[in-house]
Amino acid sequence: MVAVDRLNLKIKYGEIFGLLGPNGAGKTTTISMLCTIVNPSSGTAKVHGYDIIKEPHEVRKSIGIVFQDPSIDDRLTGRENLEFHAMLYGLPRKIRERRIIDVLRLVELEDRANSIMRTYSGGMRRRLEIARGLLHYPKVLFLDEPTLGLDPQTREHIWNYIEELSKREKITIVLTTHYMEEAEKLCDRVAIIDYGQIKVLNTPDSLKNSLEGDVIKIKTSNPRLLAAQLSEKILVLKSHETNDVLSICTRNGETVIPKIVELAQNAGVEIQSVVLQKPTLNDVFLHYTGREIRAAEPEHHLAPMEAARRRRIK
Repeated sequence: MVAVDRLNLKIKYGEIFGLLGPNGAGKTTTISMLCTIVNPSSGTAKVHGYDIIKEPHEVRKSIGIVFQDPSIDDRLTGRENLEFHAMLYGLPRKIRERRIIDVLRLVELEDRANSIMRTYSGGMRRRLEIARGLLHYPKVLFLDEPTLGLDPQTREHIWNYIEELSKREKITIVLTTHYMEEAEKLCDRVAIIDYGQIKVLNTPDSLKNSLEGDVIKIKTSNPRLLAAQLSEKILVLKSHETNDVLSICTRNGETVIPKIVELAQNAGVEIQSVVLQKPTLNDVFLHYTGREIRAAEPEHHLAPMEAARRRRIK
């Protein structure tokens, strides 16, 4: 099974770049290769000018990583976790102490710096992991599903921290996500990835505008029959059926809805609800992949700590 299929990406310095797709799409595998945790079976890439195959040590010095899975020691305090990580990167003591204060202030954890990690909430742990990834002044920060499993309010806070650190630290951020609103809020550009392939890449607004029309979502007892009726009588740019919902892309949606209702009545198809909206990133994903973002098995990759133990660090 191919996890990543002939990916070709160029990410700009200083931008927040998003890989948007479901679990199993190849997002984490891509990040793992760019971070030198997993070697590609073919091809290569450069991160901050360094080749991930020929210069892995220079790549690792240039990047920060926030893994999808928790990777902090909950028996240490927040400050001790940061000190340990800073020493691994060889930061001199004076710089280390100043930098720890800076990153703790950035994620608003100064008052909890000396608390044991076990007393931290999920959102606080995530913020500390982001702070840890910034300690050594990385040029590129990789965030793998940074808000996975967090409640909506905490997720909003993490988004604010990511936006703030992008401006303050002036670094390139590459994040993976399957949350549409996360990609839309944070990313300068988004690549929609599915089954290891990039389906489309552009700014969020350009992706939505590419659908060229309104989106009408019709909940009905027979979406297939209704779709057949619409394709014959109404200008439908594209349609998709998902369970009992028919999604169509059309121009002048307000004038099309009465015709839809009339056709459904004539065909004996019951309509339960009709929603008219401007295209969203979810509609874009549906348009280019033929499916909505799905729940799937997690990607098969080494856990971060296991991978770190197995790879040879030069």
